[in-house]
Amino acid sequence: MEESIIIGIAGGTGSGKTTLVERLKRDLHDKVAALTHDDYYRAHDDLPIEERAKLNYDHPNAFDTEEMVADLKRLKSGYSIEVPSYDFVNHTRSTKKTLVMAKKVIIVEGILIFENKELRDMFDMKIFVDTDADVRFIRRMVRDVRERGRDLESVINQYLFTVKVMHDEFVEPSKKHADIIIPAGGKNIVAIDMMLDRIHNLLK
Repeated sequence: MEESIIIGIAGGTGSGKTTLVERLKRDLHDKVAALTHDDYYRAHDDLPIEERAKLNYDHPNAFDTEEMVADLKRLKSGYSIEVPSYDFVNHTRSTKKTLVMAKKVIIVEGILIFENKELRDMFDMKIFVDTDADVRFIRRMVRDVRERGRDLESVINQYLFTVKVMHDEFVEPSKKHADIIIPAGGKNIVAIDMMLDRIHNLLK
């Protein structure tokens, strides 16, 4: 199998990265494998859940990026991998792993994937989803309450004292590494069509 092409999709929390990934998967069908940086959060089984809940999950050190780099190298070379899974309710890794097969296109999604140079240099195409901060906050709030079992007050406090600070320090500056900046994420049809043209050209 020929080496895969790897596409990185970064942007702030709630920017629309996942929507964009799903759109690309629909268009590219069985050619795509997708990974999310969130699955590579470090395990904290040694800490009680109250302490785990207080950790900063928006700092680069929260992720085992070295493990993701190693997995991507295997995928790019045509080997399958077992991707870890993160339990956002209990704030640690779950025992579940997901088998991911090598594909022609590998999509990597995450808030901080352009912050790490070794990971960033693996991408054949770097896309940053740029969405207004108010929209991102509302999306995150709805997601964390509905899907991750969080209460509203904790979501607001985390956003004000951790998420926003880390976004300004790490996520926003990483935008300069992007090849393409997409306003409005998965709803920007013109930008998506341009991306797909570029991906098809890379596949040729």
